[in-house]
Amino acid sequence: MGEGDVASGGGVDSGSAGAAGLGGVDPTSRGSAPDPAAQSPQGLDFSHPPQELDAAGAAHVPVQMPAPAHHSPWQQADPRPGEGVVRVPRRRRLVVGGVVIALVAGGIGGAIGSYMERTGVGASIQLPQADAESKHRDPDSVAGIAARTLPGVVTIHTAGSSEEGTGTGLVLDGQGHILTNNHVVSSADSDGEISVTFSSGESARAKLVGHDSGYDLAVIKVSGVRGLKPLPLGNSENVQVGDPVVAVGAPFDLANTVTSGIISAKGRPITAGGEKGDGSDVSYVDALQTDAPINPGNSGGPLVDAKARVIGINSAIRSADTGGSELPEGQSGSIGLGFAIPVNQAKRVAEELINAGRATHPVIGVTLDMDYSGDGARVGSKGNSGGSAVSPDGPGAKAGIEPGDVITEVDGVRVHSGEELIVKIRTHRPKDKLVLTVERGGKEREMSLVLGSAGGG
Repeated sequence: MGEGDVASGGGVDSGSAGAAGLGGVDPTSRGSAPDPAAQSPQGLDFSHPPQELDAAGAAHVPVQMPAPAHHSPWQQADPRPGEGVVRVPRRRRLVVGGVVIALVAGGIGGAIGSYMERTGVGASIQLPQADAESKHRDPDSVAGIAARTLPGVVTIHTAGSSEEGTGTGLVLDGQGHILTNNHVVSSADSDGEISVTFSSGESARAKLVGHDSGYDLAVIKVSGVRGLKPLPLGNSENVQVGDPVVAVGAPFDLANTVTSGIISAKGRPITAGGEKGDGSDVSYVDALQTDAPINPGNSGGPLVDAKARVIGINSAIRSADTGGSELPEGQSGSIGLGFAIPVNQAKRVAEELINAGRATHPVIGVTLDMDYSGDGARVGSKGNSGGSAVSPDGPGAKAGIEPGDVITEVDGVRVHSGEELIVKIRTHRPKDKLVLTVERGGKEREMSLVLGSAGGG
């Protein structure tokens, strides 16, 4: 079994965009909108109108004046003969009547005011609010980085004979080349369709230029689209743990979503894929790890640095429900463990896919024993076809590697498994020189070799 065909020894979530959606809704389909009537604030019941107040409230209780008695102490007596009319009692009666009316009116007004205060009926409320401010943001702020990055990011929709998917891509040049993950477009078979939507809302059909499952990268191309905004590529060798980063993509088909975080680790060896079962779709990545939230649909989108330069291609997540193993993206959401393909590797592969339609893989010319459980990567006893596990005249054979040797380091960096060895090899180009530390018979020795080349797919 060759390096490109080895079975995965435990994968990392591959970030497939066509799997389970947010809250059980398929991200590639349009779920029904929630019933607004079912979302009234809890604890508030506006289903019954305010009831009329009782007599104590006096708001709606009619005031009944008592019927005049047969004899009233205020009734004016007949004037005595020869005397004028006395006005004082009449004036007193008016004054007292005015007091009664004022008391009643005051009670009504107080009740109405209390009712309005409780219910807000008729009240005019003005809440304090900040004045309008400038929308300008520092170019190096998250908002500034997002504004510079979004025009070069696209949402990708694919439709094949058996499945559909959603992912993200980034514009590489003014000719319409767009970089994304292979697993984003793999659902669009020979009869499938690929469409992209830009941040402006403009959509266009795209065609596949080339793809490579080993690197989990693909290039598609749109035609006839003007004003493309290619994103500048950074240098992943300059990235340090703790550097701030911003991820842009379409998680769960929510286009133009921006999240931020830091680089949590570098050189994290991960494997992804393996759904086919034959190892042909397994990808090996020496990844940048980030805590910027990445979810299904972010795959293929850019991870940019503080200067809005692409430093990685968001590709995989570690899911919360893995139980110690890694599952394809889409099984659950982000738990703060996201992985991106370093841009230096992505750039090389993208150039080969654009120029030749395929990418090359660096190889050492040996077949590994992927069932080996010890520390390091052990060379098998036999090859895939039953021959030697060390290819004759291959780089490994020329360096002196033999069947059963255990490779423990690459350029002084420890490797603990066959998957990690392949990941470290894949970070290089064919014809690069490496120094391997090999254990044989309980003794370690160093061997130098020049990497060979094999075609990808």
